[in-house]
Amino acid sequence: GYKPYHIAPTSTTLNLHTSSASYLSTLTSQPGLESMNESTSTLTSQPGLEGINESIPNAKDFSFEMSDDDKYIFDLNGYIIIRGVLTPDQISVANEAITAREGQMIERMESALRNAAKGTPLYGSGPGRKDLGQVFEWGNDSIVFKSILAHPRLVPYFHGLLGKGYRMDHLPFVIAQDIGSEGFKLHGGTVDCSSGEYNPSLAYTYHQNKIRCALLGCSLVLTDHDEGSGGFCVVPGSHKSNFKMPNGMVNGERFREHIIQPNTKAGDVVLFSEGTVHGAMPWTEDYQRRICLYRFSPATQVYGRSYFSNEEGCGWPKKMYENLSPAEKSVLEPPYANRLDRHEIQEDGSTKMCSRNVKKTDHDRAMFGTQYF
Repeated sequence: GYKPYHIAPTSTTLNLHTSSASYLSTLTSQPGLESMNESTSTLTSQPGLEGINESIPNAKDFSFEMSDDDKYIFDLNGYIIIRGVLTPDQISVANEAITAREGQMIERMESALRNAAKGTPLYGSGPGRKDLGQVFEWGNDSIVFKSILAHPRLVPYFHGLLGKGYRMDHLPFVIAQDIGSEGFKLHGGTVDCSSGEYNPSLAYTYHQNKIRCALLGCSLVLTDHDEGSGGFCVVPGSHKSNFKMPNGMVNGERFREHIIQPNTKAGDVVLFSEGTVHGAMPWTEDYQRRICLYRFSPATQVYGRSYFSNEEGCGWPKKMYENLSPAEKSVLEPPYANRLDRHEIQEDGSTKMCSRNVKKTDHDRAMFGTQYF
């Protein structure tokens, strides 16, 4: 059965709500949440969302630029932790939404689905990891998860690591681990940690004062990860490594002192380059580990393919577009260059279309017979 989730000690008193609609009217006491970002005004007419004006973080209350300190830390380690992105009530609502669908979790029991080799330190005591998808298709219960797409606390990092016009590349999903559940062998790397081959699809680069991640992992932490708890682990600095890992290291059998499990609290967000070698430790706590994993890319970069709408079984699900602000919706655009009418998130949280001049667009339309080349 479900074990109580743990959150940061500063957030020990939780008011549990039966729906996202009720939580939306409770957040005004948190600093920075007194007024709504103007870009969400289109949502207020929807049933059950009347309180949203008072619940959404205002972009004007946060810095719009990734700081030089944060750039240094990310460039040094290949990951960074943004503390306290979600409020206690948001953590509560997210966990309740997951608990209501716990029966839909799929446990990785078959050997072909296991993420760690049996008998290695990352395998655990036997239980498989549990996955839960369709996170953006839960109606009002999805609102807190969708807020990550253009959260004012995160937009500066997304712009600093991916550039303006960044996009969601993978469908998000929940990862759950019960006590003893296996972790995940080390994987990824700008230079693949197992093969030693350069991996442009995951690469970390720095040129002319710009950091770029071809693919950025974004882990929304929903339970506490204390020292020794297990969960997300990383090899700091490996995004710049030029060699494959020594034999046995990917399974945690050698050089374990270089594999770090960061301590995080519910409500934190971990951003990491997929070019940074990472994995997961077996879970050791008697409460269930929970995170929601997103992946983002620059405007013109692509790894996943589920956004294609002209392929059978593909295309973002229609329910994903419910209860989205213009800024959040812009992050669901497919890959194409900013100058081809891509909406960019602005400092006040609104969006502005980036376009070429009208003469050029008219010329291309006349020449190709289509809206875009």
